[in-house]
Amino acid sequence: MSVFYHILSTLNQFLWNGPILILLLFTHCFFTVRLGFIQRHLPSALMLSGDGEKKQGFRSLTTALAATLGTGNIVGVSSAIALGGPGAVFWCWLTGLLGMATSYAECYLCMSHRKADSTGTFRGGIMYVLEHGIKSKTAGCVFAFLLLIASFGIGCSTQAGTVTETVASLTGLSPYITGILLVFCVGYVILHGSAAVTKLCSRLVPAMALLYLAACVLILCLNHEYLLPALRKIISSAFTPTAALGGITGGSFLLSARYGIARGLFTNEAGIGTAPLAFVEDKESSPQKAALLSMSAVFWDTVILCALTGIVIVSTLLRNPSLVHSYTPTTLTSAAFSLLPCGELLLGISLIAFAYATLIGWSYFGAQAIHYLFGEKSLTTYRLCYLGMIFLGSVLSLPLIWELTDFLNACMVLPNVFALLFLHKTISPPKK
Repeated sequence: MSVFYHILSTLNQFLWNGPILILLLFTHCFFTVRLGFIQRHLPSALMLSGDGEKKQGFRSLTTALAATLGTGNIVGVSSAIALGGPGAVFWCWLTGLLGMATSYAECYLCMSHRKADSTGTFRGGIMYVLEHGIKSKTAGCVFAFLLLIASFGIGCSTQAGTVTETVASLTGLSPYITGILLVFCVGYVILHGSAAVTKLCSRLVPAMALLYLAACVLILCLNHEYLLPALRKIISSAFTPTAALGGITGGSFLLSARYGIARGLFTNEAGIGTAPLAFVEDKESSPQKAALLSMSAVFWDTVILCALTGIVIVSTLLRNPSLVHSYTPTTLTSAAFSLLPCGELLLGISLIAFAYATLIGWSYFGAQAIHYLFGEKSLTTYRLCYLGMIFLGSVLSLPLIWELTDFLNACMVLPNVFALLFLHKTISPPKK
């Protein structure tokens, strides 16, 4: 297993220290300019995201957020700061800000190329864009296969591993018992089909996001004297040419950008091509409306929640520098939440809720891939395999899972970005 981990780590260092990093930044900037700075339509997108639970667009948005509001907002940001320094927060935030344009483009294309099946249900995704827009069924199958494998890694194993680690730290419960309990909790929802998934997400996501947001605001109030120093540290560290002390206290430009962009992509998925899958069944929304909703998901996920998490961690470390040596890279957020009464318990509950929602959301994404590849008859088999991977993810090494996640992300980016750039002329911004 150590050999496999070393190979993955080496591949990720190559991919994320150059090719993928450059490709993503170029794509985000390209669509930002190509779509006339689509971010200026954010107020309209946020108004749409405030629609009630009965609106199909709102249910699609919460399903997309369920898949993205996961461990990346907490553990991902924490590990990015530990490995890339405070500057990683800036690059993570910038990935979200610019990534809104790419997210809009992805969703617009997926809505434009979706197809109704024999039951009248719309099916879509980048695989359909590749098949009908690029005219390559083979490319569509390749992306669907990558999506299927990613559902077992990005949306499944990382989340299950985090739940196991969190429950063990809070209660000392065996990972095997936690894994079994998690399988039953997820299985109860996903085996009832997509309607049950969207219904749960529309209720769970707003509640858990508001709880976590409120906790972060309270911590920032406690750290108010360190807010400006934290912001200065984040910005200055983002452009440090070389690592002076490394890790949390230092971090070079390449390390900050590598981990900030990688974790930003992991949490908002702009550039991977997965988030639009939450919208393709929406019969009420036009391509422009669905794309705006998809764009707002990136805003809430990365521009707001990830940025808040990063500022909370950095301000806490400035307030008490000795905490650097008291916590592991993946538990730095615990140091910040320890400032609140029962803060670590609150963080644990947030982590478990976020991870559970992501497990539910990503099962929906993987189901779209399996339907494209093998049809309706294979959905139950997929869901049972997905539950099996939840158990495996509960007992596997978390560092290995993170490396596998970064690699799968890179594999998803390539065909998705190719389709976006090839068909960029067919993507239209919202009408004024």
